[in-house]
Amino acid sequence: MQSFQIRFFMFTAALASLLLLNGCQSLPTPADSAQIPATPVVDTGRRLMLSDILPVLAQKRVVLVGETHDQYQHHLGELAVIEGIYHYYPNIAIGLEFFQQPFQQYLDQYVAGEIDEQTMLRKTEYYERWRFDYRLYKPILDFARAHRIPLIALNLPAEITEQVGRQGMQSLSAKQRAQIPATIDRNVPGYRARIENIFNRHPSGMQHNVDNFIDVQLLWDEGMAARAADYLKQHPDKHMIILAGSGHIIHGTGIPVRLKRRIDGEIATLVFGDRLKITPDLADYVLFPPKASLPRQGLIGVILASADQGLKVVSFSDDSLAPAAGMKKGDRIVEVQGKPVNSLADIRLALLNQKPHDRVAVTVLRDRGSGVSPQRLRFRVELR
Repeated sequence: MQSFQIRFFMFTAALASLLLLNGCQSLPTPADSAQIPATPVVDTGRRLMLSDILPVLAQKRVVLVGETHDQYQHHLGELAVIEGIYHYYPNIAIGLEFFQQPFQQYLDQYVAGEIDEQTMLRKTEYYERWRFDYRLYKPILDFARAHRIPLIALNLPAEITEQVGRQGMQSLSAKQRAQIPATIDRNVPGYRARIENIFNRHPSGMQHNVDNFIDVQLLWDEGMAARAADYLKQHPDKHMIILAGSGHIIHGTGIPVRLKRRIDGEIATLVFGDRLKITPDLADYVLFPPKASLPRQGLIGVILASADQGLKVVSFSDDSLAPAAGMKKGDRIVEVQGKPVNSLADIRLALLNQKPHDRVAVTVLRDRGSGVSPQRLRFRVELR
């Protein structure tokens, strides 16, 4: 057996089991107040609960939590960590990979209660810039809003990273360069080899320039680290919990080492091990959550294409109930639940809280031939 120690813990409420890698600290009994306990001493034999390790996490200036974006159990685990740390040290902020820096003002307005959830999602262009179901993250954002916890948009604008992916760093304009970190460390041991390995696993038709691919990863990691560091320097009493893909956190070569370079204070890394190969240097903590599935969302069951007005119905899924309601191929959806539709994001927002078998109002325009105004029709469609 390898020399590093592995310790097993359990989440309360059966949320997850947990491994602690690379040594261990003893952990005091959780307090009822928000005061952080004194620094613990070594205790090598205890079997612990998540509630036992939270006082240690609460002492860290930053806790980085690595997720697999489409795994609901990971987001439930993230919420448990946030709630637990908040109990001990409520002066926290939450850094988010899945929002981009230019949209920070809308997260601020959402947390302050100045705009609602739908407005926040529209203004941050969530559905255009992050392809994962918002309901995966909704409980976390609900908790932040309820407790007025700042949400920090960490990611660089997609326009910059996409351009670097296509044309390289040298293609950036002076204005674009002003939006990326001034210092980018290309010499972190093991970083390039790890990213090249990811690149080589892409199908050959999807492979482009490996140097551009690595530069994009560097921009993500350095950009998120720099944004988090800037916020923490401006708010010296704040601690931060960062939520990002596990690839940005494992082995410490992504965000962690670049954040350590920029701030004072200890950090801890925590990832979910149900999708990762466990190695001694993977992270400080590895959690194993039980499988959880996001409840199904109600869908109209249509394949859509852009149109001069609304979205055009190209075809229906096999289980769609829209044809039975009266919809036809070629119809242009212009409203769902009374809300205008001009993009896929509009439909996703309209259906955000809908479940299978709910009935929704869908308004379409149906062409009637050249020179004749389209017919406006309204249907009640049962969602599949």
